[in-house]
Amino acid sequence: MLKTKLWDIEFKNPVFLAAGVMGETGSALKRMAKNGAGAVCTKSVGIEKKPGHNNPTMVEVEGGFLNAMGLPNPGADEYAGEIERIKDEMKRMNVKIIGSIYGKNDSEFQKAAEIIGNYVDVLELNISCPHAGGGYGSSIGQDPYLCKNVVSAVKDVSDIPVIAKLTPNVTDIKEIANAVVNAGADGIVAINTLGPGMVIDIESGVPILGNRVGGMSGKAVKPIAVKNVYDICSAVDVPVIGVGGITTGADAIEFMMAGASAVQVGTGVYYRGYDIFQKINNEIEEYLLKKDLKMSDIIGIAQK
Repeated sequence: MLKTKLWDIEFKNPVFLAAGVMGETGSALKRMAKNGAGAVCTKSVGIEKKPGHNNPTMVEVEGGFLNAMGLPNPGADEYAGEIERIKDEMKRMNVKIIGSIYGKNDSEFQKAAEIIGNYVDVLELNISCPHAGGGYGSSIGQDPYLCKNVVSAVKDVSDIPVIAKLTPNVTDIKEIANAVVNAGADGIVAINTLGPGMVIDIESGVPILGNRVGGMSGKAVKPIAVKNVYDICSAVDVPVIGVGGITTGADAIEFMMAGASAVQVGTGVYYRGYDIFQKINNEIEEYLLKKDLKMSDIIGIAQK
């Protein structure tokens, strides 16, 4: 009932692990696969090792979390080994791997794609992190011209689907969506975290996060994410994966009604445990059976 076909790839269900959550190691990805994810997205990796921001890197706030990881990763070459070690087992479980990559320019993205693209089923371009600094993330994702260059560069060296993860921190997300699709993007992921935001310790007067600012994720961002998915789906004709505040099957269905073909779950793991993927799948199935519907019946219904 929940089988989903995107880019001629069949996913056993439409509930995926989002980048940056439980994707630091191959064993963590495998754990999420065993708990019902239809696909798992890796930690964002670049061409060189990056330590990330100083601790603390995450703080809970009302309605979610602020995080400022700073794109920590061991570098594409070393991380490729992590994927290689789990690839056969992931195939046995019929769980696809999405490789998230980042860079500060089209050349760095291209080099990372050439390495990671050999080990994954889909490439996800992180052009949306709001707190990475140094020309990374949303510094690219807020500029249609830079977005176009990055997507074009990766498409030139990739023979697997390339999807762009967009930032909501723009004036017109439809403009960015059109830019990446016109450059050849096979799909879009929306949204990355909001912000950056800040939390201050009133006893010391010092911002709590080591980086001072971080991106907002969690339940509070869901209405904004749903609206962004709705806008993107009204502007472009490629598969869209919705992400942002999803913790229940009802949340996932809402994104699908806005036009998403699949969803990703991140901080929801904190709220409902590692088996959140299976729980959400069960809740989607229960809804469809109760209403006597297929998934294709609900995708984009709010657009009509």
